[in-house]
Amino acid sequence: MEQITSVNNQLIKSLAKLKQKKYREQTGTYMIEGFHLIEEALKAKLSYVYLLGTEDALERAEEELNVELSAKNVFLINTAITRNLTSTKNSQSIFMVLKMTQPKNYSFNFGKWVLLDNLSDPGNVGTIIRTADAAGFDGVILSLESVDLYNPKTQRAMQGSQFHLNLIVKPLSEVINELKLNSIPVYASLLDKNAKQLPEFEHVAQLGLVIGNEAHGVSEEVANICDEKLYIPIKGQAESLNAAVAAGIMIYYFA
Repeated sequence: MEQITSVNNQLIKSLAKLKQKKYREQTGTYMIEGFHLIEEALKAKLSYVYLLGTEDALERAEEELNVELSAKNVFLINTAITRNLTSTKNSQSIFMVLKMTQPKNYSFNFGKWVLLDNLSDPGNVGTIIRTADAAGFDGVILSLESVDLYNPKTQRAMQGSQFHLNLIVKPLSEVINELKLNSIPVYASLLDKNAKQLPEFEHVAQLGLVIGNEAHGVSEEVANICDEKLYIPIKGQAESLNAAVAAGIMIYYFA
């Protein structure tokens, strides 16, 4: 196990840049931190590019996660480097670098899917993915304009569900057309009292469920190619529901 002591070390400088989307895309890698996410990645049998931690953190990883500390891609770091790499206020001082694993081709010919249309809040996206995982959905598709799947905040909000589901970034129009070609209905969630209300929907074995942008909802282009427009009845005085809350209600309705 090699020790790194300076924040000016070339590897540390390059890893610190992974907080930025353009460097993640350039390198095809991203970084997670904290024992829970790292444990979930290891459970998923993912091969990591690097593992870095302080002495205490690595000792814990060896004891609890069976990490081989003598591996060439494991590095001992200090608290100064931890502060340089972390994206949290209370870091657990352990980091893992992984390769992005976006499938180039995928056949949408079965299953239950959540489609995210230009969602911008990483917490919402992560929460929706975690909820879809809990409800037994097959995966989540993010439009090209949605928040970056590998954003550190999104990664934390998913709480490990990113390693359990199919997560795909793809134009929603292409996905919707393929789902419909395979006789899988697609429902767009809209804040429209004239749309079909959620309790009126029958439970189906397969579907695509479109969740729209927090401020603007599902785009007109996407809504127009969906099979049905869906509305969650609001009984109180609130104008709308948070996107992740609305998604959770619908996901579990169709689970």
